[in-house]
Amino acid sequence: MLTDVLVAYTLALQLAQTPPPPPPPTPETAKPADPATSAFATDAGLILVAIKADKVADFELVIRTLQEKLSAETDPARKAIAEGWRVFKAAEPDEKGNVVYVHALLPATRGFDYRPSLLLDELLNSAPPELLSKYRDAFAAPPSKLSLTEFANMAVAPAPLPPPAPPKKPGG
Repeated sequence: MLTDVLVAYTLALQLAQTPPPPPPPTPETAKPADPATSAFATDAGLILVAIKADKVADFELVIRTLQEKLSAETDPARKAIAEGWRVFKAAEPDEKGNVVYVHALLPATRGFDYRPSLLLDELLNSAPPELLSKYRDAFAAPPSKLSLTEFANMAVAPAPLPPPAPPKKPGG
């Protein structure tokens, strides 16, 4: 009996000193999303952009160049993206005096990255570095992205509300 205890103790010591086998390989997970992406998983989206007041001309040059390229586009997918993309300039500056632009994507093409710099680089087969650097330097802060799901269409009567759930019985 003492021998059995010593053998068990020796085995336990050996197991404790043996490193555990490596975990089984796991399938590769998708790359983490780019934090700067302007892609949407919803049917609508807004991108709010604050531009330094003295860099408005640089920003607008890039947006107009992109508009020119997209308006001449013959690819149906890109034409569809352009049809739902509007850029508005706010009449009022933000609290720091920056000019605010709103990119309204109605509808948004799910999964498409709406960053003008990426699209312009693609459409121009490599945009001039000075154009992209002026665009990048115009930002007062990173853009804010809002993924939207329609809650109410004010031109249509609302759907009836579902009946309320019955009250729960105590103890049940």
